[in-house]
Formats: sequence, structure tokens, C-alpha cells
Amino acid sequence: MSTSNVRPLQAKDKERWTELYAAYARFYNSTQNGDMREQVWSWLMDDTNELQGLVATDKKKNVVGIAHFRPFLRPLAASKGAFLDDLFVDPSHRGTGAAEELINEIKRLAQENGWSIVRWVTADNNYRARAVYDRMARKTDWLTYDIQL
Repeated sequence: MSTSNVRPLQAKDKERWTELYAAYARFYNSTQNGDMREQVWSWLMDDTNELQGLVATDKKKNVVGIAHFRPFLRPLAASKGAFLDDLFVDPSHRGTGAAEELINEIKRLAQENGWSIVRWVTADNNYRARAVYDRMARKTDWLTYDIQL
């Protein structure tokens, strides 16, 4: 049973969002600095930008999880989908249903917008998160490639 509520990210969440997003970057051993977080925050606070943010809150309304998502075009399916870029729950609140609630809200928003799919990637060794994802979605056969520029 969930102990979380999900709502859109708000300007008042900046300090806690910054803490959680920095922890997310550390989890993935990603080099990230304050300027980079400021850039992402500005995208999230700009209504004309496609990136959207959600937060999960506990019973005391404290932010315990974050998610960022955006629409993407699916030419082969002639549709749009939702791409879940980032999902992080404070380690002390894992197992509370916060991750599931964040994903379910993105699913609800995708359905509301007529999008055909919710998609995301995770690290192969992210076993705890994958246990949640395996319950909620179908693992695909696709491999991911990057060209660093």
C-alpha cells in the first residue's frame, strides 16, 4: 500500500529537489555540478519546455521522490509517447510505493494526453529499481547506444 502522494513539481520544492537530484546523479556516478542542476531546474520551471517534473510526498507532505518526463515522437507508431528520464526516491522512503506512484501518475498523464507508451531505461545493475519496473512494465529486447559529442 502506498504512503505517497504525487503532485507536479513546484518552485517551493527547489531545495529538496536539488538534494534528491544530486543524490540521483551520485547514484549513477554521473558528473554533475550546481550549474547543471540549475539548467535542469530552469527547464522544469519553464512552461514552454517539454520536460515536466513530479514529486512524491510522504504523509507529512515532505518531498521524498522526484520524476522527470517528456513527450517524444514515435514515427514508426505514428504516435507520441512519454519518456521517463529520471526517477529517484530517497533511500529512506524506498519500499513505500513512492516509485510506483510516480510511474502511475506519468502513465495517467500519458493516457490523458493520448500518448501510446511510457518508456524508460535503467542501469542493468539497478536491481532494486528493476524489481519495481519488472512488476509494472515489460522489459524490452532493445539495446541502447550512445555517441558522446
